[in-house]
Amino acid sequence: MAHTRLRPPTMADVARQAGVSHQTVSRVLGDHPNVREETRARVLRAIEEMGYRRNFSARALATRRTRTLGVVASGTTLYGPASTLFALEEAARSEGYLVSTVSLRKLTMETLSEALDHLSEGGVEGVVAIAPQRSAVDALSELRHPFPVVIVGGGSGVEIPSVSVDQHLGARLATGHLLAAGHRSVWHLAGPEEWQEAADRAAGWRATLEEAGVEPPMTLCGDWSPLSGYRAGQELAGWVGRGLTAVFAANDQMALGVLRALREAGVRTPQDVAVVGFDDIPESEYFAPPLTTVRQDFAAVGRRGIALLLELIEGHPPATAPRIAIEPQLVVRASTFPQAVQSEGVPR
Repeated sequence: MAHTRLRPPTMADVARQAGVSHQTVSRVLGDHPNVREETRARVLRAIEEMGYRRNFSARALATRRTRTLGVVASGTTLYGPASTLFALEEAARSEGYLVSTVSLRKLTMETLSEALDHLSEGGVEGVVAIAPQRSAVDALSELRHPFPVVIVGGGSGVEIPSVSVDQHLGARLATGHLLAAGHRSVWHLAGPEEWQEAADRAAGWRATLEEAGVEPPMTLCGDWSPLSGYRAGQELAGWVGRGLTAVFAANDQMALGVLRALREAGVRTPQDVAVVGFDDIPESEYFAPPLTTVRQDFAAVGRRGIALLLELIEGHPPATAPRIAIEPQLVVRASTFPQAVQSEGVPR
C-alpha cells in the first residue's frame, strides 16, 4: 500500500532524502554559489520528487522581508487616480514586489488610520498613498506608522516624501499656449476646491495671466465630471461676444461637457472659442474637435513613486528633499487653432 503523506514536506524532509544538511538545502534554495553542482542537482531532484514548496511566511519572519507593498487609494473611478494606481502596481511588480491595495471612498483621519493598521498587520514593508485631497495629506502627516510612506498625486506643499506631476507647470503650458495663439484672456473651469491638484492648476493659470498683464476673469468650479463641464459651458456660452474666446478646463472630462454646451449654443470650437483640457485621456483625441490638452506621465509617477519608497525601505533616502515633480507635456490638437489662422477661415 502506498504511503500517504499527512503533511506537506519540510526542508528537513528534503535534506534527509538528499542526504545533506538543512543548511545545504537552504543554500540551494537561496542560489548560493558555494554548493557543488552534484549536491545542488541532488537537492533539486529531492525537491521535485517530494513536491516541496517554500514556506514564504516563515521566510518573511526570518528575514523580516515580505516583499509586499501597500497602496491606499481613493477616487479610482477617475482617470488620474486609476491610472496612477495601475502604474504603481506595474512598477512594483517589475521590482519583484506584490501589492496589497486598500481602496477608500473617503480619505479621512479615521479611514486612513484603519487602512494603515490593516496593511501593517499584513506585513507590508512600505505604503504609497494616492492622496489628492489636502485633508488626506494633512491626515497622513499626523498619523504614525511603522513603515515608510510616500504620497503620489498630492500636488505642491507636501511635507511627506512625494511624487507628483507638476500641475502648476501644466496649467502654465495650457494658458500660455492660448495667449500665444492670440487670445487676450483665458477663462478657467477649475476642479473641486479640496483637491490640491485643482488648486495648483488654478494657481498656474492665474500666475500666467498676471505675468502677461491680464486680469484673470472669474473662475468656474466643477467636480471633474462631464456634467459639471456641460453646466459650466452653458454659463460660459453667455459670455461669448463679451470677451470670452478661450477656456482652460482642469480636466478632459469637464472639457468634453464644455464642448457640447458650446456646440448646442451655436458656438464654434475653435473658431469662436478655443478649449484646452488636462490629462490627455485616451478619448480626448476623438472629441469633436480633437482636444488640446496637458498629458500627465502616470507611468513615470508610478516608477518614481515605487523607486522612492524602496529607497526609504532600504534606509537610503535621496540626498535631496524627497519631493519629486514630473514634467507634463502639452499636446496640441484642433480645439485651439491660433487666432490669426481663425481669421483666415479655418474649416470646422
